[in-house]
Amino acid sequence: MVCYLVVTRKKMVKDIISLVIFKKAPDNLSGVFLIPKIIRGIIMKKRLGILGIILVLISTVLIGCGEKEEKEDDVFKVGLEAGYAPFNWTQNDDSNGGVKIDGSSEYAGGYDVEIAKRIAEGLGKELVVVKIEWDGLLPALESGVIDAIAAGMSPTEERKKSIDFTDRYYKSDLVMVVKRGSEYEDANSIQDFNGAKVTAQLSTFHYTVIDQIDGVIQEEAMSDFSAMRVALESGIIDGYVSERPEAISASNANDNLVMVEFEDGFETSEEDTAVAAGLKKGSELREKINEVLSEISEEERQEIMDEAILNQPSN
Repeated sequence: MVCYLVVTRKKMVKDIISLVIFKKAPDNLSGVFLIPKIIRGIIMKKRLGILGIILVLISTVLIGCGEKEEKEDDVFKVGLEAGYAPFNWTQNDDSNGGVKIDGSSEYAGGYDVEIAKRIAEGLGKELVVVKIEWDGLLPALESGVIDAIAAGMSPTEERKKSIDFTDRYYKSDLVMVVKRGSEYEDANSIQDFNGAKVTAQLSTFHYTVIDQIDGVIQEEAMSDFSAMRVALESGIIDGYVSERPEAISASNANDNLVMVEFEDGFETSEEDTAVAAGLKKGSELREKINEVLSEISEEERQEIMDEAILNQPSN
């Protein structure tokens, strides 16, 4: 946190003269910004010298900044889209461990939220969940709006150019979600989707693997999974690439959708199918968070995911 005392020299002198000599506060203190009225009152009543005025102003600004820094040090701000069940979703109350979304009356729940709660507890901080569109997560992290991303994000080499990642906190396989009763429901290989219209979420590695299917019609990437489910039901697409937990979530929430797992599936790297928390480059939180994650066993992680799938919203 950097605090600034912004002044305009000529206007500042004029305002100080007005305050000290004439005991008159200008209508708009454009020369010295952010001076509380109570401080103006002290200046007017006591007729402080210029040095005294400056000291009062600086101490006021520094005290305010110090309080803000201390408050921010006590929280762990995590960004997620709250629309990728069972990793993260939006709900109306705090049931099943939901956490209130910052600046909203809604709450966030899901696997990412549960992991973020563990991390915040391990850091000794209060968890603050910030709902951000997928494409806005990296810019929000890089600009300091949030401290971390916990959004079912894979630590791909491309993303590692911009941000750092913790150790993985989940690993999943790629599958396809199709409409129940369609010709693709019984597919065993990704090549069974030859001629099919397939898509995936924008800015994810899911979209980059579609071209492994011979003769596929790669439709335009979509912004979120809700849009893809609607497109699938309406026949705009024949299937979309997803991770197993989301596909289970989709089929559980909608009887018209079904998950297809492959014997001959997509070729992926381990980092592509891993899920990790994103951090700002050089963040000192990385080592501490990895310590917290190391204390969560693989069995416990799967239990948390199973619980998230069970508790996800029906729509």
